[in-house]
Amino acid sequence: MISIVSPVHNEEPVLHELHRRIAEVFDATEHEWELVLVDDGSRDRSAEIIRELHEKDNRVKGIILSRNFTFQVAVTAGLEHATGEAVVLIDADLQDPPEVILDMIAKWKEGYDVVYGVRSSRAGETWFKKFTAKAFYRIIDRITGINIPVDTGDFRLMDRGVVDAVLQMRERNRFLRGMVTWVGYKQTGVTYKRSARFAGETKFTIRKMTRFAVDAITGYSYFPLQIATYFGFLIAFISAVAIILVIIARLFFPEQPLLGQATTLVAVLFLGSIQLISLGIVGEYLGRIYDEVRERPLYLVDKKHGFDE
Repeated sequence: MISIVSPVHNEEPVLHELHRRIAEVFDATEHEWELVLVDDGSRDRSAEIIRELHEKDNRVKGIILSRNFTFQVAVTAGLEHATGEAVVLIDADLQDPPEVILDMIAKWKEGYDVVYGVRSSRAGETWFKKFTAKAFYRIIDRITGINIPVDTGDFRLMDRGVVDAVLQMRERNRFLRGMVTWVGYKQTGVTYKRSARFAGETKFTIRKMTRFAVDAITGYSYFPLQIATYFGFLIAFISAVAIILVIIARLFFPEQPLLGQATTLVAVLFLGSIQLISLGIVGEYLGRIYDEVRERPLYLVDKKHGFDE
């Protein structure tokens, strides 16, 4: 049994084609399969289409969340309901070709526990998206203790043992690519060409990209806190040098006026901004702690299709 988990958010134009292509891929193999579609608070007809697909094909199963809980949480919901010996994560927009799953299964049969997709090209994406993606992975690699493969996404196959290990981690601000890397096991990549979206528009806005990056960095690195400390020592050093220079100027050049008002204003604004940035960094980590101690459920389910009670 192979489970394919796909989060859905306003993907009405894509769902029928997603089901057709996955069925076409797997019906040509000996594998049993299920397609777990997780509707993450869609405002279009996505939830209705998921129900219709299940009624036509009982291998399609649906989880309708009570609201939008974010992509990472929707993926977690799918993992918790998947029953396969291996689980494949794939976006519903068909940018990741379902045909590549067969290459992943071949690697899995060779003994690998995680097989992730490595993008050799990214069609239909702007230069800004490509640049920020490359920069993000290289920054993450430098400042965290985990080595997330460059140019990868959530498109991957995971053995049941890996899925169970990932599900043991219950943090609220989730970064699944980092979590899968953190658990270890035997991992390898499969190179593929990423396609443009089959239909619709991307839901990954700049705001969501920024939030995603913050979750990734704060979830796996203390580097932002260390930056605040480094700034503190740097400013303390500059201040000490400035005090010495002022004393020397007063003692040896008393006739030279010191322009104090503008200098003082700039110094105060500079120090104030550093303090606010440092407080913001600390606040980000405190907010994550607050999310954890409340112990709210990761998500709430409105309806299910194809799952026994």
